[in-house]
Amino acid sequence: MTGETASPGTPRWFTDTKESHSEWYVERFRTMAAEGADLDGEARMVDAMLPRGARVLDAGCGPGRLAGALARRGHDVWGVDVDPVLVEAAEVDHPGPTYRVADLATLDLGTDPFDLVVSAGNVMLFLAPDTERAVLARLREHLRPGGRLVIGFRRDPDAYTWDRLDADALALGLTRDHRFGTWDLEPWTEESDFAVTVLRRA
Repeated sequence: MTGETASPGTPRWFTDTKESHSEWYVERFRTMAAEGADLDGEARMVDAMLPRGARVLDAGCGPGRLAGALARRGHDVWGVDVDPVLVEAAEVDHPGPTYRVADLATLDLGTDPFDLVVSAGNVMLFLAPDTERAVLARLREHLRPGGRLVIGFRRDPDAYTWDRLDADALALGLTRDHRFGTWDLEPWTEESDFAVTVLRRA
């Protein structure tokens, strides 16, 4: 990995969760998959936005569920997560993508730009406090001109809000194309508990 520097803070993923949370998270999705749960909703939306064989970065990939689903659909996928436990599980459960352990606030993969960057799973709420704009800036730098950044997270005014996302995106030159209330494109309203925001790099 090129250009990696020290993280500006410890992500909430580590500070605001209980011991063994990572292992619980891995087993949760393994159990859901074994029970036949539909875990591909995000992948269906993202796949519909892309040509075949597109380059996709799953930023905050967790145990690889979304990255693996997109790779099975024929895309060139990279998955990045700050938690080595989750990345190890991703490599076992969803082989195919290229996985890396890295902090999104200092991300520099040194690769060709991506057609789309997706950040699902409430990743923005688990970042180190006050690094959200830095993370958006790093993700923007990994996009090709005209590429899209798709971010989904729940309402949480104590961590990060959609208004702050809009302000940070505007400051970074990202244009908001869409906002939906779910990954299956239900309308978003001011009363929604979740939002999927589609941003575009100029």
